[in-house]
Amino acid sequence: MAASVQAAPSRGRPRVMRLLVGALVLVVLGAVATLLGWNISGWLKELWSTITTISVGYLLAAIVLLTVQTTTAAFAWYSILRYAYPDAGVSWIAIYACYATAVALNFVLPANLGTLVMMLMFTSIIVGAAFAGILAGYVVQKVFFTLIGTAGYIYLFLTVGGSFDLQLGFISAHPWATVIALVGGAVLLFLVARVLRERIRKWWQEAKTGGRILAHRGSYLRLVALPEFVSWLAMLGFIAVFLTAYNIPVSFHILMRVVAGNSLANMTSATPGGAGVVQGFNVLSLKGITSASNATAYSVAQQIVSTVWAIVLAILLLIRAFGWSGGKQLVTSSYTQAREKAAEESAARKAKRRERRHAGVSSDAEA
Repeated sequence: MAASVQAAPSRGRPRVMRLLVGALVLVVLGAVATLLGWNISGWLKELWSTITTISVGYLLAAIVLLTVQTTTAAFAWYSILRYAYPDAGVSWIAIYACYATAVALNFVLPANLGTLVMMLMFTSIIVGAAFAGILAGYVVQKVFFTLIGTAGYIYLFLTVGGSFDLQLGFISAHPWATVIALVGGAVLLFLVARVLRERIRKWWQEAKTGGRILAHRGSYLRLVALPEFVSWLAMLGFIAVFLTAYNIPVSFHILMRVVAGNSLANMTSATPGGAGVVQGFNVLSLKGITSASNATAYSVAQQIVSTVWAIVLAILLLIRAFGWSGGKQLVTSSYTQAREKAAEESAARKAKRRERRHAGVSSDAEA
């Protein structure tokens, strides 16, 4: 697989044929979008309207900051994987392309499925990489973002009334059910761990490989935490640019409200990119600062520009790293594996529920 994805597209193929194939792909994508209920013409009109209402200077600044955000976060991944698999010849441009693809896919796929696709892409292009090791690398990559995100959530809950109830109100509404679910989940994990003890030992050895950079504290701080901090600052700058473009005051307090709201909405939403939920949370976060209509316009514009540039950047990097056909093959196969893995996990959960129900019925019959 690693060799196949690096194969460049045929140089002898006529240019006209490439254009025809590209046009056919666009037509097919348009037809699929229509079947799925996506009004693509309306979306393009909205995109054009959004772009024309924002000055070129703001758009260019936003694109630069988005690129810095993606690039520095990708470099953190590159550092983690280079330490984990030092003899695999980990390629910077390949890791960059895979990460950019995950960012783009998470804007158009539900439940952050793009992240799973990215990890499967890593296992395909890195010699000797196991999924457990890549998953451990993901945990390492999330350490800084989890800490800074948690601080943002606390700030949001303490300063924005109603934010807790908007996303996590079910906890206060059903406290006993929440406690039972948490305790039951912990017990279930313990039982599963006992059954899969030997396999977990093997996974743990592979996972230690993925987290190897943590044993080098200086390298982790310099090559992972610092680039991620720059990525976070670039994200703040991107939000500040759009707030300014829509005449919304910019301050640390307002940025923290918007950032925490966006993060929490993406984490708890099943829609692609948190669409809809993000807009609702942005309106709540900016309540009393600007009108609801202006907050919605700002949020929609920000999400549209983010989505379009993420897709464009991912396509450019995939072509640069793997060629058109190689990049398409890598993404397609990884996406297929991601869907299969998600379906297997869903089927396993359903089977366990059926077994518990069957066990309950049997015990009642015996009684």
